Amino acid sequence: MNPAPVIVYYGDDFTGATDTLGTAARAGLRALLFLKTPDAARLAQAGPLDVLGIAGAARAMPPEAIEAELAPVAALFRSLGARVLHYKTCSTFDSAPHIGSIGAAVRALRGAVEQPWTAIVGGQPNLGRHCLFGNLFAAAGAGGEVFRIDRHPTMSRHPVTPMHEADLRLHLAEQGLADVRSIPFTVISQGAKVLGEALNRTLHAPFADDAETGAVLFDVADAPQLAAIGHVLWAQARRATLLAVGPSSVVGALATAFSAHGNAKAEQRHVAPARGRVLVLAGSLSPVTARQVAAAQSFDIVWLDAPRLAQRDAATLERQAQEIAKGLARGCNVLACTRPAGQEVKEFKLDAQALACAGGDLLAKVLAKVPLQRVGIAGGDTSSHAVQALDAWGLSYVADMGAGASLCRVHSDNPALDGMEIMLKGGQMGSDDVFERLVLGAPNCALQ
Repeated sequence: MNPAPVIVYYGDDFTGATDTLGTAARAGLRALLFLKTPDAARLAQAGPLDVLGIAGAARAMPPEAIEAELAPVAALFRSLGARVLHYKTCSTFDSAPHIGSIGAAVRALRGAVEQPWTAIVGGQPNLGRHCLFGNLFAAAGAGGEVFRIDRHPTMSRHPVTPMHEADLRLHLAEQGLADVRSIPFTVISQGAKVLGEALNRTLHAPFADDAETGAVLFDVADAPQLAAIGHVLWAQARRATLLAVGPSSVVGALATAFSAHGNAKAEQRHVAPARGRVLVLAGSLSPVTARQVAAAQSFDIVWLDAPRLAQRDAATLERQAQEIAKGLARGCNVLACTRPAGQEVKEFKLDAQALACAGGDLLAKVLAKVPLQRVGIAGGDTSSHAVQALDAWGLSYVADMGAGASLCRVHSDNPALDGMEIMLKGGQMGSDDVFERLVLGAPNCALQ
């Protein structure tokens, strides 16, 4: 029987789940991402793990569905004997009471842990996400200008969960987390000892309503502060199991604590040039993805008929799959885009979920016609549906693509898919040349 993992995490979308996978692997932790809650046979097949991930889609679910989605995750955590249960959110915390509710997720998972409070890590500096005095700030693309999240050019106008409140305490209170206390970065910057004392004082007073709504938000101004947060959270988790909420920085912070005890060693891996043709499916409408498409000089571009695909038109799906497959059969790399050339996002209105589902169907059809060794998917929902459309059960980390994008290896019982490399990235993630890196390779990237 394999030893218990230290961390079990659930990613509320697939792209975020792979970012956490990469964060763990680059820190030297044994990590594997399952595409659904694994049974005993799959766990035995996976071997010993430090970090066990489950890729999900709670970000796009109503509260009732979130509760049903997370029930088996809570049961698995209890059965394994892990120390930290991590609910991995998007680094921008975009969510709402009616869809992707973080509060609903906390309520669904609270009973699985022993600690009577929830830790919330508010930033991920390597992606340009910073939390200051409880308020969230985010860069517009890799290395871009930093905005308060309610003034962010993309996230404040998100088509499903626009961020209209920067104070995460108020944002989460709307989702049922009535008493979220904050420890500011000015305290955290003084180190683990001072932070631990501040946390003890914060937890000393009873929470307002009940234990299920009590949480502590940790500011994150810069990357060095994650070490202090990780030290304090690990000390708490060793006493009693802990629920932690936030982006991949939760695992990054904890990994620093493991490294300090000699249990992990940071790794560097590079992206080798592709062996054979590469397919990229760009389902995101974000300006970041638009820049990445414009920079993709190594691809033939196929503009997809997004409105018809969103209507699940079978003839259009088959026609476009054949068009992509023919390009790949000629030996070309193909970039299939759902955003028409020159069309502004505000002009491009359709059912985003239906289009994402169609993207998954399209990928499955193309791979049935032309087996490939490397593919890339841009867009959180598109990535989720694309992976779900494949006959796969898990992903392991291969290398860092930079700025929140990881290259992963597919694990499948289907020999045609097993070992295929896949990059999943959110619309806001990745450098402008990330699609070119998928073809040409990239140098080593250390854990940030």
